[in-house]
Amino acid sequence: MNTRPAALSHLLRLLALLMLCAAALQLVFVARIALMNVLAPQSTTFQRSEAWRLLVEKRQIAWSQAWVDAGRISPHLKRAVIASEDAGFAEHGGVDWDAIEKAWERNQRAESRAEKIQQRRPTRPVIAKVVGGSTISQQLAKNLFLSGERTVLRKGQELVLTLALETLLPKPRLLEIYLNNVEWGEGLFGAQAAARHYFRVDAARLSAEQSARLAVMLPAPKRFEKNPSSAYVLDRSATILARMGAVELP
Repeated sequence: MNTRPAALSHLLRLLALLMLCAAALQLVFVARIALMNVLAPQSTTFQRSEAWRLLVEKRQIAWSQAWVDAGRISPHLKRAVIASEDAGFAEHGGVDWDAIEKAWERNQRAESRAEKIQQRRPTRPVIAKVVGGSTISQQLAKNLFLSGERTVLRKGQELVLTLALETLLPKPRLLEIYLNNVEWGEGLFGAQAAARHYFRVDAARLSAEQSARLAVMLPAPKRFEKNPSSAYVLDRSATILARMGAVELP
């Protein structure tokens, strides 16, 4: 008895089922994103994973977050974050290909320098500093729905989610959701919690200087929260402050 046709038929059915499940998952994501036009997300995948990590590692639940509408977030903070994280936010469609290309080139140069240093000092491990080219929309897609793993499949899903966010939500709403959920320290999420924690003011009352300092922290909040007034933070915030005047809010 020839079992090849039966095996092939079984494989095709399995592939069809996998494709159907993948399509259904995308529809679920699209429905959740569409609802964000009227309903704020209660938590993100990243926040839940952080809460679990803190519970396992430190036996504590540390979570400070308070949603505030866009009108109660200082325009200074909006401009500072855009100037620091994604200068083309108002114009691009979710992915800034020029920024990705520049980041790739910088990473290649950094890796080359690290290799040369490693050859001169073989006993000391040298790690190249990697920079990213992710937009605010891409960061939001990752934080809302995805894990922190770095795989081609996950990056592909991130791209699909980014395009869905850009298609279904207006730019001001994207920025509002991002600022209310982004991490500003261990267990510290959103503009209101960050403003209260670092400056004892509400998010609406953040000054330009305070906003620039918060924007500096975003790439590595757990590191910068240990010394939020360090020389690097103050120096970098001055650069962001100088750029803020050219930022157009969406």
